[in-house]
Amino acid sequence: MITTIHYNSRKLVIDLSKPLDISIPMRASKSNVNAWYIDEPKIEPVQFDENIMTVAQGAAVNFNTIEFNPHAHGTHTECVGHITEEFHSVNQNLKQFFFVAEVVTVAPEKLMKDTVISKKQLQFALGNKKRDAIVIRTIPNLTDKLSRQHSHTNWTYLKQDAAEFLVKKGIKHLLIDLPSVDREEDGGELRA
Repeated sequence: MITTIHYNSRKLVIDLSKPLDISIPMRASKSNVNAWYIDEPKIEPVQFDENIMTVAQGAAVNFNTIEFNPHAHGTHTECVGHITEEFHSVNQNLKQFFFVAEVVTVAPEKLMKDTVISKKQLQFALGNKKRDAIVIRTIPNLTDKLSRQHSHTNWTYLKQDAAEFLVKKGIKHLLIDLPSVDREEDGGELRA
């Protein structure tokens, strides 16, 4: 399906039938991506008395219960409700669903014992481009990213000035291939 959108006085033609999926899939396995010190996701068939609801066990349908944590088990979207006392739903706050996005690849910089993404790196990656959304892909981008166990690793994070730069740049939606934009252990500061 081809659609045309107008963006910054330009006409963009987009083929929605050819999406680029860079999400990290979720599996009920210890090899699933994980962070924040919790167990792997669970995907189990519902059981009614002796009846296990899977086609393989004679049921008419596969009928599963899925238990996971969006912050620990894969690709997810955040909103202000993650850091406020009041509950805010992404569905209530997100009014725009398609964004012109820039996928940027960043090699994290060493900062003492940490690896970080800096303002300078994002300035270089984005240049003068105006985008609604940014997708930050860190390298190395190897297949182990699909099963990485992040807990206790002090993963790469955004420096505060990098996050502030994205806000000033007008970025409305940030996607990143890490469990958080903040340092794993930061005493609750959440600077990014």
